[in-house]
Amino acid sequence: MIEQAGRDPYPFAVGRVAFALGFAGLLPQVGAVVLAGLGIGDGALIALAYGALILSFLGGMWWGLAMFRRAGQSILVALAVVPSLVAGAILALAAVRLPIGLVAMGCAILLTLPVDRWLVARGAAPANWMRLRVPLSIGLGALTIAAGALAG
Repeated sequence: MIEQAGRDPYPFAVGRVAFALGFAGLLPQVGAVVLAGLGIGDGALIALAYGALILSFLGGMWWGLAMFRRAGQSILVALAVVPSLVAGAILALAAVRLPIGLVAMGCAILLTLPVDRWLVARGAAPANWMRLRVPLSIGLGALTIAAGALAG
């Protein structure tokens, strides 16, 4: 996107459907935590896999936001690959000790928030981005950590 003087470089906003689907995206992790708490099936493994999936998805969103930038795009795409690399490393850790891996995954999800805030400050994300990202990251991070506590 080419920025013009006096014009908002990111005129879009997160819409209601995106908010609704974002919050619906917490439901699989709620189900996994319930399963882990009840000792039914592999709830903790499901929670780990879903956390890794969403962490990688966040990187994909950052990559997509970077595509709207010319200036600073290389920094954004470099940041965008970090969540997948971190998720892979945490999956390896979880293979050794599942509860610690779940807690680490939850913490990694929480640590995406400063990057999201930075994206908004740079004008690389919609102004209302944090209204979506804060509750979703806190919710998913806390649920993943809870799964780790239940798996321990």
